[in-house]
Amino acid sequence: MAGRRAALKAIDWLAFAERIPPNQRGMFNSLKTRSDAISAKLASLPEAPAAIDWAYYRGVVAKPGMVDEFEKKFSALKVPEPVDTQTSAISAQEAEANKNAVAYVEASKARIANYEKELQKFKNMIPFDQMTIEDLNATFPETTLDKAKHPYWPHKPIAEL
Repeated sequence: MAGRRAALKAIDWLAFAERIPPNQRGMFNSLKTRSDAISAKLASLPEAPAAIDWAYYRGVVAKPGMVDEFEKKFSALKVPEPVDTQTSAISAQEAEANKNAVAYVEASKARIANYEKELQKFKNMIPFDQMTIEDLNATFPETTLDKAKHPYWPHKPIAEL
C-alpha cells in the first residue's frame, strides 16, 4: 500500500484554497475534511493483510478437510487490481488545455498591445471640440466621405447609414 500511496499525486490544499470563491468555502472545507479522513483511514491500514493461521482453524473446526479446502480456495483467489485507463486521457486533456491557455495568453498580449496603441492615439489626439473635419478624417479614416463615388449628400450608400 505504501508503495502505491507514494505514487499518488499529493494535493496542494493551500493553492487549491486560493482558487475557491468565498461562496463555495463551506463545500471546500467539507471536501478537505472528508479527504483527510479517508487519507487517515488509508494510512492506518497495514501494508499487507494479516496472515491467516490455518493450523489454528484445523484444530478448531470439527469437519475434516474443510479448512484445507478454504485454504486452497483462498490461495487461488486473486483480486484484480483496477487498470488505470483514464490517466493518459486526462494528461492529454491537460496538455491540450495548457496549449490552448498559452495560445490565449499570446493572443491576449497581442490584443493588449493593439489596445494600448489605440489608447495612446486617443490620448495624443486633438480634443473633439477643437477638431476640424480634416483632423477628424485624419484621425478616424472611416469617417471620410467619398464624394467622388457618391457625389450627393450624405456621400455614403443608404445601407451604410
